[in-house]
Amino acid sequence: MSNPFSEDDGPQPPKVLKAPVEIVANLRQLQQHHDPLVITFHERSQRFQSYLIEIDRDKNRLILDEMIPNNAERFLQNGEPFNIEAFHEGVRVAWQCLQPVQIDEHQGARCYYSSIPEEVHYYQRRNAYRAPIKQSELVKIELAGAKLRSPITGQLLDISATGCKLRLPGNVAGSLHSGQVYERFTAQLPFGAMITAVELRHVEYAENLDTTFAGVRFHRMSGLEQRQVERFVYQLQRDARRFDSDGLF
Repeated sequence: MSNPFSEDDGPQPPKVLKAPVEIVANLRQLQQHHDPLVITFHERSQRFQSYLIEIDRDKNRLILDEMIPNNAERFLQNGEPFNIEAFHEGVRVAWQCLQPVQIDEHQGARCYYSSIPEEVHYYQRRNAYRAPIKQSELVKIELAGAKLRSPITGQLLDISATGCKLRLPGNVAGSLHSGQVYERFTAQLPFGAMITAVELRHVEYAENLDTTFAGVRFHRMSGLEQRQVERFVYQLQRDARRFDSDGLF
């Protein structure tokens, strides 16, 4: 049995993706997992946040959500180029928007149309393989502890040997604090419940989805809990490789 946490899954040299199919496949991961985009304009220090709403290959364009803070629109109206950076499964994905974007609306909300980039910088920095979980097989979770008035329930989006990403209905960001350890995190894995403490690394409320996204790191896991996680990640990795071997990309 191969080890999903072997050196092969460790940090890799930065790569520049230029094949359209590779670029779209990586951007689609950001879209489907609602990973935040960090945007910086050239020669400006302020940072903005957006999300990738849609990828339209036929029209060779991306649809970006309204930038926060919204004073970014002044720079967009001036036609200023900007950089986009995001992280997915431990991978840094970054590209430049050198052409002016179109400010418009998508499904009644503010949005921006940008060209699909001709190249994307791809850099895997996380040591532990992070396995995404299929939307049809999402794992139920519960977050509880002395710092919470009542348990918070949600779903697991992805998981690695060291932590996981959570989707929590509604706006619960105000109840959660980065750096806080929550003593009782329960994940209903296919072969039984896994219970451990976790440390909250980051939390973000997406108003347009009325959903809170959180990243947690496992805290002082026992050997049994670690083996449960490794077994589940290995199972997800094996399924993903079988899925890729079907020639979908």
